[in-house]
Amino acid sequence: MKTTIHSLLMAVSLLTALFFNYTSQAQSSATQTVRGKITDAASKAPVVGATVVVVGSTPLNGTTTDTDGNFRLSGVSTGRIALKITYIGYEDIFAKDIIVNAGKEVVLDFPMTESFTKLNEVTVSYKRSEDNKVANNEMATVSARPFSPAETLKYAGSLGDPSRMAANFAGVSGANDARNDIVVRGNSPASLLWRLDGVNIPNPNHFGSLGTSGGPVSMLNTNLLAKSDFLTGAFPAEYANALGSVFDLRLRKGNDEKHEFLTQIGFNGVEVGAEGPYSKKSKASYLVNYRYSLFGLMSNIGFEIAGTPYYQDFTFKTDIPVGKKGNLSFWTIGGKSNVTFLGKDVDTEKGDAYGDENNNTRVNFESGVAALSYEHRFSDRTYGKITLSGSRSTQNFKGDTVLYKTGVKEVLQEIQNEEALFTNEKLSINASVNHKINAKSKLSGGIIVDLNRFDLLNRALYPAVISRRNTQGETMLSQAYIQWKHRFSQNLTLNAGLTGLHYELNNKNAVEPRLGLSYVLNERSTLNVAYGLHSNLQPLLLYFYQSPNPNGGYNLSNKDLGFTRSHHIVLGYERNLTENIRLKVETYYQSLFDVPVQSTPGFYSVLIEGADFAPIDQGNLVNKGTGRNYGVEITLEKYFSNNYYFLLTGSVFDSKYKGSDGIERNTPFNGHYVLNALAGKEIPLGQNSSISINWKLTTAGGRYIRPINLGASADAQTTVYDDERAFLQQQNGYFRTDLKIGYKLNRKHATHEIAIDLQNFTNSQNIFQQAYNPRTNQIGTAYQQGFLPIPFYRLTF
Repeated sequence: MKTTIHSLLMAVSLLTALFFNYTSQAQSSATQTVRGKITDAASKAPVVGATVVVVGSTPLNGTTTDTDGNFRLSGVSTGRIALKITYIGYEDIFAKDIIVNAGKEVVLDFPMTESFTKLNEVTVSYKRSEDNKVANNEMATVSARPFSPAETLKYAGSLGDPSRMAANFAGVSGANDARNDIVVRGNSPASLLWRLDGVNIPNPNHFGSLGTSGGPVSMLNTNLLAKSDFLTGAFPAEYANALGSVFDLRLRKGNDEKHEFLTQIGFNGVEVGAEGPYSKKSKASYLVNYRYSLFGLMSNIGFEIAGTPYYQDFTFKTDIPVGKKGNLSFWTIGGKSNVTFLGKDVDTEKGDAYGDENNNTRVNFESGVAALSYEHRFSDRTYGKITLSGSRSTQNFKGDTVLYKTGVKEVLQEIQNEEALFTNEKLSINASVNHKINAKSKLSGGIIVDLNRFDLLNRALYPAVISRRNTQGETMLSQAYIQWKHRFSQNLTLNAGLTGLHYELNNKNAVEPRLGLSYVLNERSTLNVAYGLHSNLQPLLLYFYQSPNPNGGYNLSNKDLGFTRSHHIVLGYERNLTENIRLKVETYYQSLFDVPVQSTPGFYSVLIEGADFAPIDQGNLVNKGTGRNYGVEITLEKYFSNNYYFLLTGSVFDSKYKGSDGIERNTPFNGHYVLNALAGKEIPLGQNSSISINWKLTTAGGRYIRPINLGASADAQTTVYDDERAFLQQQNGYFRTDLKIGYKLNRKHATHEIAIDLQNFTNSQNIFQQAYNPRTNQIGTAYQQGFLPIPFYRLTF
């Protein structure tokens, strides 16, 4: 750890020296172009003649949209601005906290909602379209929180990672510092659905094991994302095969008028990017970015750390207009990663969050997704989209048992004990159509068909050969859905939907109704209620686990498992206390059923899985388990204004499950409470530069664990758990605070940003895991990340 911190501090010092040497000369006030497109929210038809004004600009800086709905504002001063967009017959939009930098044009898309009432009727003055925290998906009634790419970079500790950023929201907690898995309302992290530009994608993280939803480092690049949604319960009908949460991410379009470039150094790596039009006469654009591991780069120049992670990723997107009403888009994301942990290098005094001194671990991961889509506006009321996509993920694992000389840490022998090679490929077709009936109603529907091909090999080699998986094949998951949004009045809105699922592997089906109601109480307050029945497939590796039989062979005892299912009920209340401060309270109840548990009496349930690198090795399961999650969440948020913001979120919850033994236990994710406090201040230094200070504090209840039976472990010379007391013992609570300090300078045609993110700057010791150590005959404890300074530098020009 000392070597890592020293290396990072040296990197920060070098970056700082180079930065201030280059930017020492003062510049005149910088300006930038702000442009975009205004469309009808329901039909995507262009809104012609809408007025767009920079709020508070002197002299007034404003314009109107052209026949394609486009607008352009030139000479906008750098800093933060707000836009007000108005058009007769539509609800006003008040877009706040738009960051304008000299190094990059601001390109925005705004959907406008048609007014429910005629001009001569009395209207309610509160409009959801003026709330800058309204989700992209207008079918979402509750538990939906949009976020901008700026938030993933702004919040201390988020490291430009959407998952780590979402851990600040109410109802969400990070599973551990070593990975970016998130626990939502007590659900397993594996119950999260990842979606990118309408495509259901595999785990988008480096070192992301098959069957999990997280990893140590995200492959998603914040610099390439547009405003996206994060949903935590009772979500709309188009989202299926998910129980806990949904990340509905969107890639932005590249600049179609001007070539722009980016270079950045941070936790996620060293990266370069470019975007722009293919020609001056074309509105077709491209967006490309490449990133390489920062720790891998440091290792290559002599700063070695144990278990250096090597990874790289590539993202590309192109958008090509087709006439006035169509758009063709292609995007791809790919990455590869590898790491080696040698038992002899593990620090046994402090513990290691990844390594184990009794084992060598070597892993290689590769993952890629590509999609081609075409969107067409058939009329001013109807548009459709079709997407063809494919993905491939591979995981190669090799492990050794390390034997030491008696009483000393000197390697005696290394024996390969396990190997795994998993390959999963998917071909998908997504088709959807949206129709605006009138100002009151909108219909949408679609189909999603995923063809999965897999090759799964997994076996133990020492002390005995055990085949855990050895199969090849293919299967298909099909989904069809329909959704209806209806505004009974200016105050009352209904969102209803129905989803159907069919899994070809074992001919299992699921039908899921969704229903939501939103009622505007007055100009400041809204009451929301929603219900959803949700279903989730089991991880692919679980279906093909080979259970030993009495004849000495194996059988696929889990292949006939059905969906895990749950009822979601959510009641929410939102109130705008002031123009920039919002209070949100939600209470929820989730009843889970048809959960896979052991066929004979035992504590095991699939609900306890999902936050690990290892696959689930449990056979003879049946869909007879249950679970329940319930709680209350509070959010108090001040949007950025007067140069500061704050976000306070609190959750009190309970998460329980029953295995086949009928005993109700805590899930390992039942921390009972989570509290986050975030705040930030921006200090302008003239018109072109500023200093920012962002702070975060998180405290949460400890996780419930399976205690280790020391006597039985000593006899077996490996970790043996006391399963009769499974998840009765709770670890100590979690505490961590982060501080991020940054400086930004706008020059005439470039923007420089430099920051230092002080992770866990109080160096709190939070338990990661415990295991039996046969060399010392003791239970060892590994702790999560200690104090770690992370440098950041970005140049856009």
